[in-house]
Order: sequence, then structure tokens, then C-alpha cells
Amino acid sequence: MTSDPEHHPSFSTLHPRPVLLAGPTAVGKSDIVMRLAERLGGEIISVDSMQVYRGLDIGTAKASPEERARVPHHLIDVADLAEPFDAAQFLQLAHRAVTDIQARGRVPILCGGTGLYFKVFLQGLAQTPPADAALRGALRATPLPELLRELAERDPVTYARIDRKNPRRVIRAIEVIRLTGQPFSAQRADWHPASRIPHPASLCIGLARSSADLQRRIDARVDAMFRLGWVAETEQLLKRGLAQNETAMQALGYRQIVEHLRGERPLPETIALVK
Repeated sequence: MTSDPEHHPSFSTLHPRPVLLAGPTAVGKSDIVMRLAERLGGEIISVDSMQVYRGLDIGTAKASPEERARVPHHLIDVADLAEPFDAAQFLQLAHRAVTDIQARGRVPILCGGTGLYFKVFLQGLAQTPPADAALRGALRATPLPELLRELAERDPVTYARIDRKNPRRVIRAIEVIRLTGQPFSAQRADWHPASRIPHPASLCIGLARSSADLQRRIDARVDAMFRLGWVAETEQLLKRGLAQNETAMQALGYRQIVEHLRGERPLPETIALVK
């Protein structure tokens, strides 16, 4: 980043171009984006696949009411736990938010850690087929090792890259392969620029820390989240349908706490696992 970002040539008062700020959990994005937004006259667009859900507050480290009063935030609490939410919906809402912010002569600042959402913002959406309810139901009933064997045979590139412990991602890859007859990896590479947001970024910032420093910050954050009542929040969310939302249940921490509440492990072990 330049030492004086508001004098960057693309920060005009007429439709200021977006700024992108990305980085891993606990790297310090929240503090920096608040300072950046106040300095540039900006508004923050959350690029977080879990902050979109109402109720997932403590575990997603949402901006506090005080922070939202200081700087407007967008794409937080836009979906109920009973609603699906995907990259296509993010793209549509982010497009609208960027346009509205620019119309006010302010700087849109996209900040978060969901890499897929940044990718669709910059490159557009991949043209993959929509979900097939009948096929997906059959795949969910299939043991994960069997799905992984099929994926290894039909698309070794995706098999090598995918999170093999994440059934939702494995099922989607197999679903696309069966529906199209083509490797999932080839289709993921076929991103369509026509679908991306027509607002080129003026500045892209990536934050990083050493692994040891990041682990210390993560440990402190997780301890603070549990002190704030993360377990109680998860209990309330289960009553509202958290366990039925496959996407929300992928949120790191919530899934492990649900397992703890079901008696699968004690709390100290759960906290260590989340860290």
C-alpha cells in the first residue's frame, strides 16, 4: 500500500474504485479496515461466507454495533439460517453494495477471508450446473470413502486439491462430474468474466504474519470467544436450525461445538481442536 493511500490516483470523488483487503483469520483485518475506511471515507463490504448468516456472531467475529456505527458495513446478517447462500448471491449483493457506495462518493472496501468470494468478484462466476436435488440426495447417502474413490478415478486433479474431509465439497465435485460428464477441475477453470462486477479494484492488499504470531493471535481469539458465550450462542442456533444448514455447519468452531454439545468430546478438547 502507498504511504498516503487517499492520494492514490484512482481515489477520485466520482465513483471511487474498490479497495480489496484480504488475509487469514486473526491476521488483523478488522482493525486495519476500520482505520482505512475512516481515512479514505469508505464503507466496508464483508467478504465472509459465514458473516452473511444472522446469529453467527461470536464465532465469525462480526463487527460490533459500535464499529458499525462508526463505519457502515454491508453483507452482514443478510441471510437466515434456514436460507442457502452461495457465491452467486454474494456477487449480486456485492455488486449492489459497490454501486450504492460509489453513488454516495465513498470508497467501497471489500474485506474478508473467503477466497472464493474474492475470486468471483475479480474473475466472475464459473459456469457449473445448478444443484440436482435427487442426485445430491443419493450422493449424501453414499459413504465418503466411496465418493473419494470415484473422484480419484474421474478427476485426479480435483482429488489432489480438494479438502477430502469436507463431504459438502466432495459431493459437489462428484455432482458436477456426473451432470456434465467432464472433470470438475476443468470447469472450475472456466470462469466467465462477463459475470464479474464491472468495477476494477484500485488497490489489493494482502495481510500476512508469521505462523507463530498468527497461532498466538488465534489462541487468544478463541479463548475470548468462548468467554463471550460461544457455546451458549451455538445452543440457541441449534434451536433455529443450524444443524440443518450444511453451509453454516461448515463454519469453523460451530461444527466442533455442536459435536461437543452432542457429547462427542469435552469442552477443553473442543477448544483445543478449534484452535
